[in-house]
Amino acid sequence: MNRNIAGIDMPDTALARAALEHIRGVESELTLHHALRAFLFAALTGIREALEFDAELLYVGTLFHNVGLSLRYNRSPNRFEIDSANEAREFLIAHGVGKIAAEDVWNAVALHTTPGIPEHMSALVLLVSAGVQMDVRGARYYEFTAQQRDAIVQAFPRERGFKSKLIEAYARGMVHRPETTFGTVNADVLDRWDPDYRRLNFCGLVLGSEWPN
Repeated sequence: MNRNIAGIDMPDTALARAALEHIRGVESELTLHHALRAFLFAALTGIREALEFDAELLYVGTLFHNVGLSLRYNRSPNRFEIDSANEAREFLIAHGVGKIAAEDVWNAVALHTTPGIPEHMSALVLLVSAGVQMDVRGARYYEFTAQQRDAIVQAFPRERGFKSKLIEAYARGMVHRPETTFGTVNADVLDRWDPDYRRLNFCGLVLGSEWPN
């Protein structure tokens, strides 16, 4: 692997190598490359915004952010982000990372799809979300130079049909636990992908509750 991409040094510590090996064992190349691009976009955002952040923890957070979509979590009662966050925290603690740092990564992974919250938390939480959102939906796309975007995609290609394939990967990770998508962007995924999915409506729940008025 090229150790410097778009001006960002890829973490190469024992922890970073162990995290990459762990994710390689459970995720497809499509989602692994997405995670690596997300790290690079996140790190570039941190530098551009003059934020203080731990690149090693940022790397682990972005690598683990989608692990909850893997097959072993299909019957989980949790949102996939929570399963991802739990696994990231367990991995970090098992590798000697302190509880406070591990909790920061947990928050970053758990909140990476929740609009309006990450930017009011730690730099790590903000950056994991920013990196993921840039790679998934092009958030702040033109704040990165064409050279930066090209270098990142050359290192970790967006395979043909990436957009549709990523939506399918999300859907397959949640189709067996549709109730966990209530109130989240994940409901949009199943609404588009699964013809049998019926999203819950907050107003309907309020008006249809057991309260008499």
